[in-house]
Amino acid sequence: MIKKVENLSKSQLKKIRTLIGEAFVTNELFHDWGSYDERREDVMTYLALYVDYVYKAGELYANEDLTGFIGLEDSAHAHKLPQLWMLIRMMAKIRRSRLKSLLNYADQIRGANAEYAKQRHLDVLMVCVDKKYQGQGIATELVEYAKNMSDELDIPVLFDTDMKDYAYMYLHLGCELYSTVTADNGVTRYCLCYKNVQ
Repeated sequence: MIKKVENLSKSQLKKIRTLIGEAFVTNELFHDWGSYDERREDVMTYLALYVDYVYKAGELYANEDLTGFIGLEDSAHAHKLPQLWMLIRMMAKIRRSRLKSLLNYADQIRGANAEYAKQRHLDVLMVCVDKKYQGQGIATELVEYAKNMSDELDIPVLFDTDMKDYAYMYLHLGCELYSTVTADNGVTRYCLCYKNVQ
């Protein structure tokens, strides 16, 4: 059962930051930050700040044993203040060259989901499963939760990923690939959407 993550202790939040950070160190988005060892510390810092933002905005959901996580944001209720605070903290804690490459990438892929982003929608901020528990259907459970929320609200849910394998997984789970954009760093953004067609 998936539910909103609330009232975490500092040690629980720290554990979740580490789990999610470790899952994203190999993400294609960070390939130009160097080898695994060269990028690990900065990716872990970036993801810790990102997890804090998603959690503090009340947009972090997980299964009961905290081995799978999904961030879900309703575009009609986006939390701008926590997002701004995250960006300020990133400027203080992450090397300028790393941030510059992220911002450049974000600028190049900005219009990739314009088709759906103009209307109210759910944004999937992240999907992450503890490496020790992958292959047990947890990602499917998380995606189904997002789809059910989408059905209840009668709005589309957008899944954006920089990993081809994840794009295939979302396709397999009933999403439609509607846009791809490749930035000049060679990273492709796959934009997928699920919407209930009745």
